Amino acid sequence: MKSWKKFLAVSAACSGLFFAHADAAYVLNDEVENPPAALQMATQIGVLSYKNNAFDSYMDKDAIVVLSFGTTFKDQRAKSIDATAQAIQAAHPKAKVVTAFTSHIVLKHIMENEGKCDYLTPEQTLDQLKREGYTRIALVSLDVIPGMEYKYDVALFHQYKTEFKAMTLATPLMYWQGQEEQPDDVMEVMQALNLPAYKKGTAILLMAHGTPDPSNAYYSVMQSKLKQMKRNDVHIYTVEGWPRLEDWAGKLKMHKVEKIILMPLMMVAGDHATNDMAGDEEDSHKVILQNMGFKVETKLQGLGENKKIRNIFVERANEAWDALTK
Repeated sequence: MKSWKKFLAVSAACSGLFFAHADAAYVLNDEVENPPAALQMATQIGVLSYKNNAFDSYMDKDAIVVLSFGTTFKDQRAKSIDATAQAIQAAHPKAKVVTAFTSHIVLKHIMENEGKCDYLTPEQTLDQLKREGYTRIALVSLDVIPGMEYKYDVALFHQYKTEFKAMTLATPLMYWQGQEEQPDDVMEVMQALNLPAYKKGTAILLMAHGTPDPSNAYYSVMQSKLKQMKRNDVHIYTVEGWPRLEDWAGKLKMHKVEKIILMPLMMVAGDHATNDMAGDEEDSHKVILQNMGFKVETKLQGLGENKKIRNIFVERANEAWDALTK
């Protein structure tokens, strides 16, 4: 399996392409001569990086674009998204750091409900940075897993990479799983959650978003890492993927669990957490579990409120920055 992979830097003069992740990346074996574009694209993983040799004479003017789905919950924007962007700015004081929201619906709702919106779409943001003369751009994703939202970020990278002297795209919060000597992002994040230990008979249910994308399998990896941590009292379910709440509720009843702590496993404790998870409607997760006889406690805290998680996002930004400036 390793015969086609080398611990090298990839370079293709015809396209100006360069791909790497920190100090470790999988690339084509150097015995592959003149690899076609499709083969090059298929092996691009980790931090994505593009250098445009045609712009070598341009001065370096650097910006970091923090990409987030966004939220209509103003307090959560401040505590989770803005706080993470500020941490990234503190780590890179000489670069301009700007946040862009990938959800056009969220942007529309902010404008309608708050009278103004300080955020733009990623496309608007990159167009503006180009007009302002920025030549090197590091894209930093606040996505939790490399799902459909992250694929938007990847598509954005490929759409705009030739417009600048250099562009990179960081990996999301969880990307590597410890395979082939890569970092174990999933274990790092599970440990960073700092989940409290409760007495026997109490379980923690972490509500993730879920996705129709195959990356939904990351939730099973998370569950496996929790098991390695001896946290058999912690279970992950999703709003729009698998597993669902009902996949755990019956099992917990069988194991004589009396109390359930509901917590979001999302960047922000926004609409899903406030309404779907902790709401008072009959179809909220809290009420469903209460009607099953469980005592339920809800904790509304987004991942972005966790300083250790913010520090991991700073690490992701640092990796993209290192690839941008080397």
